Amino acid sequence: MAKFLYGAAVQGIQNFIFQTDKLQEIVGASELVEQICKDKFAELIGKSVDDLETDKDAILNAAGNIKYVFESRENCEKVVRVFPKIISKFAPGITLSQAVIELGDADIEKEFAQFVDKLENALKAQRNKPMRSSTLGLLAIERSRQTGLPVVEIVKDEHRDAATKAKLSVNENARNNLCIKAFSTEVSGREFPFDIEDITDKNSWIAIIHADGNGLGQIVQKVGTNKDLFKTFSKELDNATKAATQHAYKDISEKIKYCERKPLRPIVLGGDDMTIICRADIALPFTEAFLQHFEQETKTRLRKQIDKAFDNNEQGGLTACAGIAYIKASFPFSFGYELAEQLCNAAKKDAKYSDEIKRGERLPQSCVMFHKVQDSFVEDYTQIAERELKPQPNISFQYGPYYLKDSQRDDKNIRMTIETLNYKVGLLNSKDNKEGNAVKSHLRQWMTLLHDDPQKAQQHISRLYSNIKDPKLKNLVSEIISKTQRIESIDNKDVTFYPIYDILAIHTINTQTTKIEDNKEEKL
Repeated sequence: MAKFLYGAAVQGIQNFIFQTDKLQEIVGASELVEQICKDKFAELIGKSVDDLETDKDAILNAAGNIKYVFESRENCEKVVRVFPKIISKFAPGITLSQAVIELGDADIEKEFAQFVDKLENALKAQRNKPMRSSTLGLLAIERSRQTGLPVVEIVKDEHRDAATKAKLSVNENARNNLCIKAFSTEVSGREFPFDIEDITDKNSWIAIIHADGNGLGQIVQKVGTNKDLFKTFSKELDNATKAATQHAYKDISEKIKYCERKPLRPIVLGGDDMTIICRADIALPFTEAFLQHFEQETKTRLRKQIDKAFDNNEQGGLTACAGIAYIKASFPFSFGYELAEQLCNAAKKDAKYSDEIKRGERLPQSCVMFHKVQDSFVEDYTQIAERELKPQPNISFQYGPYYLKDSQRDDKNIRMTIETLNYKVGLLNSKDNKEGNAVKSHLRQWMTLLHDDPQKAQQHISRLYSNIKDPKLKNLVSEIISKTQRIESIDNKDVTFYPIYDILAIHTINTQTTKIEDNKEEKL
């Protein structure tokens, strides 16, 4: 009897989740997405989620991807025909790409890699065939003021479109499922934030963290030749990401133990992806802890598969890169997420600095890139870096990414670790050092002067250096004067990179105390 390899890929996930700036709707959207590949698919084929986990025909059901082997044409055709309609009603705005490869009498165990390649190519072709939207409506229909989509209900003068209605219909228990999965703790639903004000604390800064694993393509090429190995790898990778998030939460729990509501919310957690909205001051420690535990968890769970893919595997486990977008609570979430994703990609690009890594012979190191949004301009991160972080053609404040471990390319091209960054941030803490505030103010003046008069800026920083008494602060300023931080050749010109912009950004986020309505936030 002929078998059929079915594949589905969920599209538009991020647009669906971040279509709104209301945290309650974002949380509901993330839970709807979480249910698509598990609950809804299991329900359609007449199984429970637990049965799906142990089903020998279920190859992949996570992170917006489904791969399943059907043993009858009738059952496969039913899913292809019905599943998109179910999803469009369940989560309006989400679209589903589907493809089927007929296996015939072939031995799927021996030819699994070829079938998966064919399926992926077919899915890519389907993604380029846009489906007709079920949410557009006619011109005469009343529109939601938030999304511009047709209104389907009005509740307490609130005009809701179909997607908003679906997001808010998720019950409270279901809204907490992703939190329990991410934090591995049975806590009351009252402890999880449903409003962005529950996340902010002494200032209005929040952070969107997006992390993504490295080297997955090379590993899949190796383990993807065997159905059982591929299934095991996908499941254990998902478990490793979840476990790393749980450990990271425990590591920063001391910082939030007195909070009435936990100041962080997982939005996406599956495969090697992790996206979380959290209070700004815990973002960097949480990300550092996640990267550490992700390496350890994948080393424990996936060491054989990783060693098979990489001959020179120094880390033992997989590595990951992350991007952190520091934004005001009033800043659009969709742009914040896009920036976090771009920062993650920039970190990945920097981590792949050697030919050996580019060829896939060795994994890049784990690192994080971040940016604090200072204005209302919404643009690509490369444009932000050019406009905000480059005061002169030969000077840049774009010092990141910051690495989990030492990463020195040569004598002049050195990367700073997250630990070193945190140490330098601590030097400016006025509680520990009375000179901290004065030095901080002069460093901001120096950065401003660099835009207009580099020579005057150099005089200013030299004068500051001569007046500092604290040896640790003196050493910090000395690094700026000596220009030994980092120099790269870009377009045949030497560009000097300074970390002080990032140091001041993190310091401000960690120590600043304001109220949103006061609008007295300290500027870099």
